[in-house]
Amino acid sequence: MQISMLKIGWFSTGRDEAARDLLKTVVDKIKDGTIDGEIAFVFCNRERGEATESDRFLNLVEGYGFPIAIASSKDFKPEMRKESRKDQNILRQWRIEYDEEIEKVIGQYDWDLGVLAGYMLIVGEEFCQKHSLINLHPATPNGPKGSWQEVIWELIENRAERTGVMMHLVTAELDRGPVITYCDFPIISGAFTDLWAAMEHKLETKTVAEIEKEEDEKEPLFLEIRKHGLIREFPLIVHTIKQFADDNLRIESGQLVAEGETLTGGYCLSDDIDETIDVKDL
Repeated sequence: MQISMLKIGWFSTGRDEAARDLLKTVVDKIKDGTIDGEIAFVFCNRERGEATESDRFLNLVEGYGFPIAIASSKDFKPEMRKESRKDQNILRQWRIEYDEEIEKVIGQYDWDLGVLAGYMLIVGEEFCQKHSLINLHPATPNGPKGSWQEVIWELIENRAERTGVMMHLVTAELDRGPVITYCDFPIISGAFTDLWAAMEHKLETKTVAEIEKEEDEKEPLFLEIRKHGLIREFPLIVHTIKQFADDNLRIESGQLVAEGETLTGGYCLSDDIDETIDVKDL
């Protein structure tokens, strides 16, 4: 039985509007009683002044009155990080030392569950083993890895028919921890049909990489895929955190446990999530 509210450590790079909206959504659901929890602290790996978007994110956090913990990944041992681009062993060591820096700035807080929402760094193995961490990733289980931009361009490159969103346990392997919850949706019919036709026309003379370089996030098919994925991220993260707050899910010894048994494969919530979506927003 859950005897106290869930204390959440929120981790984000705060690099875009979606990062702010995800935090707003969860805070709103805490305030209205949907989630029996509280934000214990918000960690950001950017200092003020590094980027306009992350400054806006930090302003939002400050407005809520949440404790803010900051350790700039950009300024942490930059020469070592530069060398790590050529040597995976150096990269692993940089992650260990940077995670130790994070421990220094969050060590004063009492928290049960870390939520990574728009956090753009890979967490080191020791940090993963020490803390219970879950991550929001804009793809289906076994789908593309990386940022949401990288995911979408890979979907286009592969002419994917479906994509989705998932929450998973954080491990040292990028976007491949045990799946907790996920949903998927088709990207080949309806509003996507003409957009794929237009993309195929472009691909007669250009590569996906060239299209990405020229149009970036303004490309219409790219935008449509992002819109359908983003609108599903909000109910999925709320539903998942609520399961932990209600003690329906636990993390024990690095494993997801539901009703006393190890959870494998995660819960597919496609129908539940689609029921929450306002079609006028698509």
